Amino acid sequence: MIPVPEGPLVVSSTGTGGRRLKLSLVIPTYGEARNIGEVIERVEAALTPALGDDYEIIVVDDDSPDGTAALALDLAQRYPRLRVMRRTGERGQSTAVARGFQAANGDVLGVMDGDLQHPPETNLELYREMEQGAELTIASRHVEGGGVSDWTMLRRMVARLAQLIGILVLPAALGRVSDPLSGYFMIRRSVLSGVPLKPLGYVLLVEILARAKIRWIAEVGYVFRERAEASSQASLRICVAYLAQLVRLRWATLHESKLFRFCVVGASGVVVDMGFLFLLSDPTMLGFGLTRSKLGAAELAIVNNFLWNDAWTFGDAARAEPGLARKFRRFLGYNAICVLGVILNVIILNLLFNLASMNRYLANAIAIIAVTAWNYGMNKKLNWAASKR
Repeated sequence: MIPVPEGPLVVSSTGTGGRRLKLSLVIPTYGEARNIGEVIERVEAALTPALGDDYEIIVVDDDSPDGTAALALDLAQRYPRLRVMRRTGERGQSTAVARGFQAANGDVLGVMDGDLQHPPETNLELYREMEQGAELTIASRHVEGGGVSDWTMLRRMVARLAQLIGILVLPAALGRVSDPLSGYFMIRRSVLSGVPLKPLGYVLLVEILARAKIRWIAEVGYVFRERAEASSQASLRICVAYLAQLVRLRWATLHESKLFRFCVVGASGVVVDMGFLFLLSDPTMLGFGLTRSKLGAAELAIVNNFLWNDAWTFGDAARAEPGLARKFRRFLGYNAICVLGVILNVIILNLLFNLASMNRYLANAIAIIAVTAWNYGMNKKLNWAASKR
């Protein structure tokens, strides 16, 4: 019996002291006494010809009342690569997988369900992709060779809606893959090492995609087999936990979002813009014309925003091309894009102030918001993306 690791869910760069292996496959279980034997037999049949004894299977059981853990221990007599962990103080599929990863000795960490919804033979296809250099390989229901068995149209629509919600909340992370809700994948230990995992519910992959820095992702198609006894109450709990996980991840990773950083920088530019607009145009100050004042204030805000965006928002791209000459070239590109935004800003400001008789500062704020999307999208695509290349 494997002792259950304690403390935060963080995977180390090495195993738990055992012999380093090529692959550790974690199978979380609860009430799988009738399936675990067939699962282990088919996994062994798929992986042993390719990996020999250079892999392990770790069953992490949440103290199943049907004796799944005891049955798995009996199976370990026939399958020496099988290790068993029984948890009594924790519950949940995602945390079970994370604990299994902590106890694993493999350079590649894999996970699959223990109820035969995931065909064990697909493990070999996943591992072949890892051998080609992938850092994460996902068994997907939505690529060539994939499918969802006999799902009803309603179930398909709900699954797609859940995926769409995830992409809307975490576009940079979940938009990279076709099946971010998959529970069947392999990942390199080195990629996951030191990444704090705080999963909720069943979807550990969402947590990994949001928190880990992954460059190469591969996908392998498989046909998902629906579990006959799945209940609507269980499905509701899964959905609630999934939505809570999305909200928590969005909040936890918000500071990493380039759009969020761009908006923070833009907010500082608003202060600069508003301050100089007041200084230049207000009748109690210099009293210059609104348009001239706006152009001067906007240019000063552009300089402020460029310096912050170049150092912070798009700092990774800027560091790829150091030097004052390159920085100045980026500034010219940034300025050109933003000048077009300023023109739009001035048009909106004058329309709202002169035609709609709106307060000049409120009109200016509305104009700034209107061009933020333009400035971010064009600069990301044409200015710092070109610098990064």
